[in-house]
Amino acid sequence: LQLVESGGGLVQPGGSLRLSCKAPGFTLAYYNIGWFRQAPGKERERVSCIGANAFFIEYEDSVKGRFTISRNNVKDVVYLQMNSLKPEDTAIYYCAADDGVFGRCQADEYDYWGQGTQVTVSS
Repeated sequence: LQLVESGGGLVQPGGSLRLSCKAPGFTLAYYNIGWFRQAPGKERERVSCIGANAFFIEYEDSVKGRFTISRNNVKDVVYLQMNSLKPEDTAIYYCAADDGVFGRCQADEYDYWGQGTQVTVSS
């Protein structure tokens, strides 16, 4: 399972971006999907996770109320809508997939990872 992220870029503080996660040639419908990020010099941290049927959703406290995770299992895509972006949101954002029981939304639960997409929030 190869994951591909898209939608990153440069945005001013207060702006918005929508990231997408797809797996060309595969269906994501049976996978829990997580978004994680890593800023320079910092450890990877969770951003948000969504269960295969979208019943379970988790957010890191720092993004609650600003980011929204969603999925379209017909189109086989998972989105991360990011609003009110702050400079501290600058990082490489990765999507990851797991076919087990929805857990704690931690990186060690996820088996498949994309290459990441850069998000830079700067004026």
